[in-house]
Amino acid sequence: MAGRGHWRLLAASAATLALVVPLGWLWWASLVPDTYSVMEMGVVDLGGGPATTGHDAHDGRDVSTLTGPRGGSPDVEVTLVARADAIDLGEGSAVGGYTLNGTSPGPELRLTRGDLVEVRLVNESVPDGVTLHWHGVDVPNAEDGVAGVTQNAVMVGERHVYRWVAEDAGTYWYHSHQVSHEQVRRGLFGTVVVQPRSATGGELDMVAAIHTYDGRRTVNGRVGESWREAAPGSPVRVRVVNTDNAPLHTWVAGTPYRVVAVDGYDLNRPTEVEDTSVLLTAGGRVDLEFTVPSDGTAVRVGTGVADTSLVVGPQGATPASTAEPEAELDLLDYGSPAPLGFTLDDVDRRFEYRIGRSPGFLDGMPGLWWTVNGEMFPDVPMYVVREGDLVVMTIRNDSGDVHPMHLHGHHAVVVSRDGEPATGSPLWVDSLNVADGETYEIAFVADNPGIWMDHCHNLPHATEGLLAHLMYEGVTTPYEVGGEVENSPE
Repeated sequence: MAGRGHWRLLAASAATLALVVPLGWLWWASLVPDTYSVMEMGVVDLGGGPATTGHDAHDGRDVSTLTGPRGGSPDVEVTLVARADAIDLGEGSAVGGYTLNGTSPGPELRLTRGDLVEVRLVNESVPDGVTLHWHGVDVPNAEDGVAGVTQNAVMVGERHVYRWVAEDAGTYWYHSHQVSHEQVRRGLFGTVVVQPRSATGGELDMVAAIHTYDGRRTVNGRVGESWREAAPGSPVRVRVVNTDNAPLHTWVAGTPYRVVAVDGYDLNRPTEVEDTSVLLTAGGRVDLEFTVPSDGTAVRVGTGVADTSLVVGPQGATPASTAEPEAELDLLDYGSPAPLGFTLDDVDRRFEYRIGRSPGFLDGMPGLWWTVNGEMFPDVPMYVVREGDLVVMTIRNDSGDVHPMHLHGHHAVVVSRDGEPATGSPLWVDSLNVADGETYEIAFVADNPGIWMDHCHNLPHATEGLLAHLMYEGVTTPYEVGGEVENSPE
């Protein structure tokens, strides 16, 4: 009997080791160094393109040299002071968070195409440091504002200067990219409008930045109904910006409207729609145009929450209903086709970005984590391109959740969804809503050298490993994640 017990003990010990040793190896393999370069992480993916000199080789270019113009007097010069502060939401409501120049959203930057912009960021009291990322503005890489990739975080008492040219008219926004899942949610963001030089005027042009503070949805930082006075018959453009982590629906109630731009790019020959909403993904923007009714009533721009909206019309007018329309506009067959500037007959690189979810360890923590191409962070793709490459990327989502995918430094055109080609106006996006079970093909020209994040803009998802990088051959970065300044890009 004693011998039998001995063998049972040995068998139990062997079974325990068979379980513990692999788990211990998985735990150890998941650990991320306290300090590392993005050049040293990830899995190199050439997308079927030509042989590379290696993603750690360089030709003298690092991201700190890929700047906007250093000389010349700026056309627009702004100082933004970041503070830990209380945020007044109106109606006697306030929350703790972060502000820029004492407000959240921070100051709207209204520019004209071709302007040289200089923004001085001063960190007065944000303890973890701060940066500014120009979301949707295809700036030079050194101006992209990603801590640990394109710059160091700006710590308390420090400042950083961004200089870039407003090349493209459109609607954009800016936000911190240091501990961004916390800092954006708590108020460190603002909006950017770049107007064409040929603007004729006469149109009432306004921004509706939608943000949720501590569970309270706001328009431009105010709870409840926000009013803008406009005379009957006035043409209006409302630039709706979704600064939250989840998609929402927006629409115009009380008059027909057109979706004239998405993510800063004009749509070709958009038509009027009515009693129809448009899906706006996290980080995305849509520009809506309409005419205030001549009968003296007001128009409502919905945000997906009944008690929060923008009302435009004569003072004291009766606004339209808050009810969300049942119909949803499909932007892939809206408007009319137009030339892309390239054809898909000669693609240089094809990449896959397959989003899934799997149990495992992330930096030593057990859980259910996001995967990219079947692997968990840090074993995520480093998509390598050469300048001038035509790139097609297939994004497939089988993760059980929706993901707003955001590529820095580039706009991509949507080629197809679930195998069905886009038939409407070319849809150029920097933030793409990919629902569970959906597959998109997108295409872009690699025309902005650097190291660029390509991540989910549900920012907590990015902290849980849903990110990759687009890296141009021959470009390196001198910055590190972690380190003395504790750079934390997500």
